[in-house]
Amino acid sequence: MEADPTRSQRLLGLTAVVAAIICFGMSSGIIKWPGAPGSVIAWWRLIGSSILWWSLTLTLRVARDRPLPSRASVVASTPAALCLGLQISLFFTAVTKTSIAHAEFIAALAPLLIIPTGFLVFHEQPNWKALRWGVLSVAGLVIVLLYGPDAGVATWQGDLLMGGVLILTVAYYSTSKYARGKGVPIIDFMSTIMPIGLVTATPIALVLAGDELWPLTWQTWVSIGLLSVLTGMAGHGLLFYAHRSVPIATISVMQVGQPALAAFWGWLIVGEAIALAQVPGMILVMLGIALVVWSSQRAVTRTATATSSPDPGSDPEPGRLVD
Repeated sequence: MEADPTRSQRLLGLTAVVAAIICFGMSSGIIKWPGAPGSVIAWWRLIGSSILWWSLTLTLRVARDRPLPSRASVVASTPAALCLGLQISLFFTAVTKTSIAHAEFIAALAPLLIIPTGFLVFHEQPNWKALRWGVLSVAGLVIVLLYGPDAGVATWQGDLLMGGVLILTVAYYSTSKYARGKGVPIIDFMSTIMPIGLVTATPIALVLAGDELWPLTWQTWVSIGLLSVLTGMAGHGLLFYAHRSVPIATISVMQVGQPALAAFWGWLIVGEAIALAQVPGMILVMLGIALVVWSSQRAVTRTATATSSPDPGSDPEPGRLVD
C-alpha cells in the first residue's frame, strides 16, 4: 500500500490537475479548427504523442541509462491504452459533429460515475466537504449552457457519441489508476498507452474516414502538433502524476471547470459565440474549482496538525490524511 501523500505532494498534485484542465480545455477548439474528420486528427495525434514520449524515453535511456518500459509495465498499462484509443477517437469525432458546449457538458457528467467507481473499486474516501464546492461549478455550467446563443451546430448524433465517450472516460480513469497502483512510472505509462492506443483507434479511423488519413492540410498538421503536446503529452501526463496524491473523485470534480474554458477557447479559435449572460456562469465555474483546491488544502493542514499530537480517542489511523 502506498504511503499517504504529504501536504506538498498533494499541493503539487492539485496544481497538476489545474494545469491539465487548461490543456484539455483548449483541445475542443483546436480539434474543430481545421475542419478535418475527428477520427483522423485523433489517429495522427496518437502517432505524434507516441513520437514525443518515445523521444523522451530514449533520451533518458542514453543520457541517464534509464531502463525502457518493462513487460510488467506494458501489461499493466495495456487496458488503459485500449480505452484511450477508443475514447479520443469517439471524442474527437463527437466534437466535430456537435457544439463544443454540448460535448463538454456531457463530458462533465463523468463525476457521477467516477466518484462511485473510486469508492467501490479503489476504496477511496473523498473529502466530501471540499467536493461540495463543485456545486458552484455545476451551477455555473448550467448558466453557460442555458444562456448561450443557438448557433445551430449541435446534433443528436454528436451528443449520442458523447454518451459513449462518457463511459470510456470512466474506464480510462479506472484503468490508469490501476496501472499507477501497480507502480508503473509516468514515462513508462505514457510511452506505452500512446502507441498501443492505435490498436483501437485505427479501425475507427479507417471506417469513418479512411480516405482522408492522407494527405492533410497545413491547418490539420498544426492542430495535430498542438494536440500532441497539450493533451497527448502534457495533459495526460499531469493527470497521471496527480493520481499519486489526489483521489480520482477530487480530480473529476475539479474538471467541471473544463467546459467553461472550452467555451472560451471555442469562441477564440473557431468563433463559437459566447453570450454576455454566460460570463457569470464561467466565473462560478472557476470559483468552484478554486474553492475545491483551497478546501482540500485546509483539510490536509488540519489533519497534519491533529496527527502531530494525537488524542487517545482519535481515529485508529491518525496518520491517514483526509481525502
